[in-house]
Amino acid sequence: MEIKQQLRLSQQLVMTPQLQQAIRLLQLSRLEVIEEIRKELDNNPVLSDEEPPEGRRGEPSSPSAPPAPREVPDEAARNGDRKETERATREVDWEKFLENRTLQQSGGQPGRSGFDDLPPIEANLTKPRSLQDHLLWQLQMSDFSTSERAFAELVIGNLDERGYLDLVGVDRPDGTRTPDLTIEDLGKEAGLDPDDLPLVLEMIQNFDPIGVASRDLRECLMVQAKAAGFLGTDTEVQIIERFLHQLEKHNYQAISREMRIPVEEVYEAAKVIQDFESRPARNFSDQDERTIGITPDVYVIKDGDNFVVIDNDRGMQRLFINESLTKRLLKDPAAKEFVGEKLRNAQWLIRAIEQRRKTIIRVAECIVEKQREFFERGVAHLKPMILRDVAEAVGMHESTISRVTTNKYVHTPQGLFELKYFFNSSIRRVANEDIASESVKQAIKRLIDDEDKANPISDQAIVEKLEKSEGIKIARRTVAKYREMLGILASSKRRRLF
Repeated sequence: MEIKQQLRLSQQLVMTPQLQQAIRLLQLSRLEVIEEIRKELDNNPVLSDEEPPEGRRGEPSSPSAPPAPREVPDEAARNGDRKETERATREVDWEKFLENRTLQQSGGQPGRSGFDDLPPIEANLTKPRSLQDHLLWQLQMSDFSTSERAFAELVIGNLDERGYLDLVGVDRPDGTRTPDLTIEDLGKEAGLDPDDLPLVLEMIQNFDPIGVASRDLRECLMVQAKAAGFLGTDTEVQIIERFLHQLEKHNYQAISREMRIPVEEVYEAAKVIQDFESRPARNFSDQDERTIGITPDVYVIKDGDNFVVIDNDRGMQRLFINESLTKRLLKDPAAKEFVGEKLRNAQWLIRAIEQRRKTIIRVAECIVEKQREFFERGVAHLKPMILRDVAEAVGMHESTISRVTTNKYVHTPQGLFELKYFFNSSIRRVANEDIASESVKQAIKRLIDDEDKANPISDQAIVEKLEKSEGIKIARRTVAKYREMLGILASSKRRRLF
């Protein structure tokens, strides 16, 4: 054991704060980047989102500041101040920090001349209807008393995603559970007389859509049957009240025996019940929070025979360095260190945002090059592609490509897609080249859309049709998995008897 000195040369990657900032900006969505820019503008005084006037040097005079006295300093004092300012400026490498502003002024952003067919912002907005808003609007148009209106608002506020009244307790963060409620509890909270509860609830259930605020499927169908004019003695009402479980299994013979009526009459009643809506909230959004507007990060525009990728700078603030304020602060020796740190942070932020923009464009251009047939002909011609394919083409790591394609959207002639949409696993064909899994899903969907609804095709039949017509060879369990991902029921539950 001895103590000695050794000289060693090695390389290692150090995650500096600036590098961490660049990586974090790369994976942020467009709205998050805009929010990050606003925070930096508030915290960094040398940053500005207003481009300084060209040909203007020095700091502007403030209109509210009193005029400076006309005092002529001697030549030595002027030379001393000038040298001190120049020395402070050189220490913070002023020209290097202002390099980004010069590049931006000279046109760092690609022009858009010749691409006037960009879609309007309305084409990128999506706003599903809210069931609660629809019901509250009808409630305002109704002649309810104060207590009845309060009870109705409580009922509407306790609807689940199907449109049913859900009064079951929920789990608390501490592990306990809230007690189950009843309509009597809601009426007591609203100050409504218990005798009026059934009538007010029935009035709400007759709002549009009919059957909303029902407590189960039987009550939902019963409300619709009564609204359609059926009486309690009618076959349709009797089936809903007594034989709903048999109706779900299509066991019409058992219903016929129990009710002692011809099976043809059961068929006719089942046709009517089938037209009722079992999910009143089907045409409405599940949650109001889903109302979002998606703004694409890049556009893919067809120019002649070529596809051109351009970035979307609408709403994205361009950053500049406030040269006049910086020079004024540099005159104060106590603020020199503070200004130098803020200048370095400003430079890194501007460069990181510009690098993020260039990286997204490079990745989008690579995707367009590899998926040209998709942009020309649609989703059926989507090719299999993984992150490694793009990473090798652009000379980046797969993790970087993953960050770039997360929460980034591209507007194409085929529609609006997330960049991750273009990465699909491959499915082997019998003779031709491999096909993307997303294309296989669409092929399965087309086969099911074109099937005979009275005799739907099974998963095994889909396997055989895909191999025969498309040359796609996949297992039956893969078809079942893709069908479930598309939200399509099994063949036994897709059969339409009428």
